Amino acid sequence: MPRWKDLPDGLDPQVGEFVTRLRRTVDADTDGANLATIADRTGYGRASWERYLNGRLLAPKGAVVALAEATGTDPVPLVTLWELAERAWSRSELRHGNAAEAVRLSRARAAPTPGPAGPKACAGPAEPARVVPPTAPGRPARRPTMFLAGALGVVTAAVGAFLLTDGGPAEPDRTAAGTPAPSATATRALPPGVLCAGPDCTGKDPEEMRCSGEHVTTAHSVTVGTALLEVRHSDTCGAAWGRIVGAVPGDTVTVTVGQVRQSGGVATTGDTIAYTPMVAVEEPGEMRACVALASGEHGCT
Repeated sequence: MPRWKDLPDGLDPQVGEFVTRLRRTVDADTDGANLATIADRTGYGRASWERYLNGRLLAPKGAVVALAEATGTDPVPLVTLWELAERAWSRSELRHGNAAEAVRLSRARAAPTPGPAGPKACAGPAEPARVVPPTAPGRPARRPTMFLAGALGVVTAAVGAFLLTDGGPAEPDRTAAGTPAPSATATRALPPGVLCAGPDCTGKDPEEMRCSGEHVTTAHSVTVGTALLEVRHSDTCGAAWGRIVGAVPGDTVTVTVGQVRQSGGVATTGDTIAYTPMVAVEEPGEMRACVALASGEHGCT
């Protein structure tokens, strides 16, 4: 029977109950499953199962179903507990995010107030308003207004500049300054629990970012020696990675997309699955995956 580590302090009770049920499922397996065999039978790596069963990472739904199938367990109770744990895990992540934001705001409030240089910097754009009045005798009523506008800040100074230039092209400039570029605001809508998308996923673990499980498909595969080489693609995350199944220590898998290259391999005895970090792709066909076996055989998709 595996000797499990204590669950992390502060772990949500619903997550703890779910992890405990996963441990009991593994312990109750009549085939005497260990993490290596669980990894082999579920398609999820041994390192991932260590994180799942030690409460450091919430197992994806696909891994839970795969474990139930591998151990002959009814998946319904496990999936029900997973759904509760997933909500609790998401709430915990939200709390941590809010706490980090609160710390940031607290530090910002505690920062020293800018000295005299601050107001001068804001009033700077309005300085010409004090010099120009003699050259614009027809508009005396607007000169004090423009001066005060410059002292209020950058936005009001822009309005003063608009008045000073008799309705010139200030409006397009103000729009350009106040409206972020579309690329800065465009974001991919992610399902609950998924932690990255597109370029943000490059170089990251697909299991930890929750891009695997129900969010992944096998785009390409080829058998090389005794190993199965796969290109795994997550349309949800906009990324792909390479994976080898039926591997042995010394086998390595590499993926290449343009100039980006990621590698992974089997380093621990008993592991039979290895995968690379992710690379952002529009289509899985952009990726080339290759494997180099310890036996000397090579192959690519």
